[in-house]
Amino acid sequence: MTIASARPFHHHLMMPLLVGALLSAAPATNAQDAAPPPAATSQANPSEPAPQTLPRAEQTPADIPPSADTIDEQPRDSEGVVENVPTVMQDIPPAGERSDIPHDLSPWGMFMAADWVVKGVMIGLAFASLITWTVWLAKTLELAGARTRAGRTLKIIRNSATLADAVGELGKRGGPAALMLRAAADEIRLSEAALDHADNAGVKERVASALSRIESYAGRRMSRGTGVLATIGSTAPFVGLFGTVWGIMNSFIGISESQTTNLAVVAPGIAEALLATAIGLVAAIPAVVIYNVFARSITGYRQLLADAAAGVERLVSRDLDFRRVPPGNRNVAVSLVAGE
Repeated sequence: MTIASARPFHHHLMMPLLVGALLSAAPATNAQDAAPPPAATSQANPSEPAPQTLPRAEQTPADIPPSADTIDEQPRDSEGVVENVPTVMQDIPPAGERSDIPHDLSPWGMFMAADWVVKGVMIGLAFASLITWTVWLAKTLELAGARTRAGRTLKIIRNSATLADAVGELGKRGGPAALMLRAAADEIRLSEAALDHADNAGVKERVASALSRIESYAGRRMSRGTGVLATIGSTAPFVGLFGTVWGIMNSFIGISESQTTNLAVVAPGIAEALLATAIGLVAAIPAVVIYNVFARSITGYRQLLADAAAGVERLVSRDLDFRRVPPGNRNVAVSLVAGE
């Protein structure tokens, strides 16, 4: 092959290689043109502002924070306050209003929201308190009247010289002391036939026995009703404690079901339970105080009856002694005793 014939062959072989080299060099040139300027350039010219880059394609307009101009463009009312307040701030209740408390914490509200067992305990304790004050009113009036009647009869006994004079002065008065006078007079009348032939000790013994029975019966009757006060005073706190324990158990069950320890949820149930103990104390404390007052008053009343019984026994003994005085001197002796 000659040189002239080989030259066209080389031209045909080099053309495809040249085109391929040009095509491969074009992307690299474009990449260099699109690359940002080197850091040295930005450092060399610090006075020139840095070019602003466009936001990324994945950054949405909602992610871009609002500028000051955008905030200033929000609508305002006549006083210059922004109307579009965030809903979170609007939903916050005032400091004085607690909307998260589920119950009315007044005593009546806590009673209505309590369990039926706790309600039953509260009703029972309220009924016990009513009984306490009823007994107090009734026994106060009864004791005052009995002490007045006993005092008047005791005055008659002390001012009388004989049993007959005391019975005549007594009239239609009632009461245990008056009953003592009549019982002694009846015993003397029944023993009249044997008084001049038998010893007077038997008559005195029978009179003393009758007076003792009257005094004992009057004391028991006056003490009637005070046992209820003692029972209420001793059991009401424990009944209230039972209601409290039951209510606290229900509160713990509610806590486990609601799976929260928020005080606004826990406090109403515990308050309802403690209300039962409070009512128990309200019923028990007055009952104990009233019982002690009545115990002292009844003791004083029984002392009046004992004084009346002793006075009646003295009158009986005096009458029996006067029977031994001769009939002519009997009236004189009685007058001396009476102070006439």
